[in-house]
Amino acid sequence: SETIWIKFEGVNFMKNWFMLSLIGLDQPSIVARLSAGLCKNSCNLGDSSMVRLGKYFTIMLMVEHSAGKESLETIIASICDPLQLNAHLVPLEDDNTQHHCEPDVRISLFAENRMGIVEDATTPLAQAGLNILHLESNVGDAEESSTYYIHLEGTVSKGLDTLYKILESLEKEKGIKSHLIPINAQIT
Repeated sequence: SETIWIKFEGVNFMKNWFMLSLIGLDQPSIVARLSAGLCKNSCNLGDSSMVRLGKYFTIMLMVEHSAGKESLETIIASICDPLQLNAHLVPLEDDNTQHHCEPDVRISLFAENRMGIVEDATTPLAQAGLNILHLESNVGDAEESSTYYIHLEGTVSKGLDTLYKILESLEKEKGIKSHLIPINAQIT
């Protein structure tokens, strides 16, 4: 992990940022117990993404801790072992861990559920200049549903016209219907 020293009235403070990923069966109070446990142990919480997938709950969370990785692993184990959460911790080397990137577009895709649908959609979108920042996918809620949904947000580098052409092509060639919403008024 890269160590950053910050001078503040003659005192040095170091920032060690880590990416923590957790997965386990969904249960009440996972987020509350995790955040309370980390904060009580002098950890600073950064960006996070938390979602229920099937009957599992998964978390990705940036955590700052003044001590090293081993110290943080001990803290995490004390919180996660009683909750039966599997944890993975990675030191972050980038000193600009809190840099936010706002999406330009939101795209919803849907088609009959089949193997390869996420790849069929994301590869041509990436080739059209879409940098995907966030993606969620799932099969429809009804038991008899065979519709696969993909919701994504991203930044655009080659303009909206290129994306619209790719989305038209996906519908004709792969049967993937779409809805694109520009959310950055500066993108054309």
